[in-house]
Amino acid sequence: MAGFPVHYIWWSVALILAAAEVLTPGFFLLWIGIAAAVMGGVLFLFPGLGALPQALLFITLAFVSCMIYWRFVLPRLRDSDDPEAELLNHRADRLLGKRLVLVSPILNGRGKVGVGDGQWLAEGPDLPQGSEVEVVAVEGGLLRVRAVAADSTAGSDSPAPDTGEEP
Repeated sequence: MAGFPVHYIWWSVALILAAAEVLTPGFFLLWIGIAAAVMGGVLFLFPGLGALPQALLFITLAFVSCMIYWRFVLPRLRDSDDPEAELLNHRADRLLGKRLVLVSPILNGRGKVGVGDGQWLAEGPDLPQGSEVEVVAVEGGLLRVRAVAADSTAGSDSPAPDTGEEP
């Protein structure tokens, strides 16, 4: 490969690793790709660098870039101040404490509540259709509910029940 700029090879490796990162979960290949891109920059500035120094420098850069990810980036991703981020993949848990309206009566302990434009199976005391209930627990696709007293909503700061209709 005499005469071919080696930094292009490193930049190609960086692009391949970035493309592989898109196809795989996690962020590991991205940081190794960043190390390869930096290697391309180093070889652009110092084209006479031999194969062994390139390999050693790449290993060092890959280790350093991964350490930067593990020490600084990953903790920031995990320690989000957004309470919704904790429930991102737990949709049903977002319903805890919400007040909903029964779309079918609870008979023998089972009924249905309206959530958005859908319905969820609910378990609780027998109540007529249209009653307001509060979600107290979630077990898989089943919502455990309790009746909300009619006078407890007057003058309270609690949110209005979700009737399934958009405002």
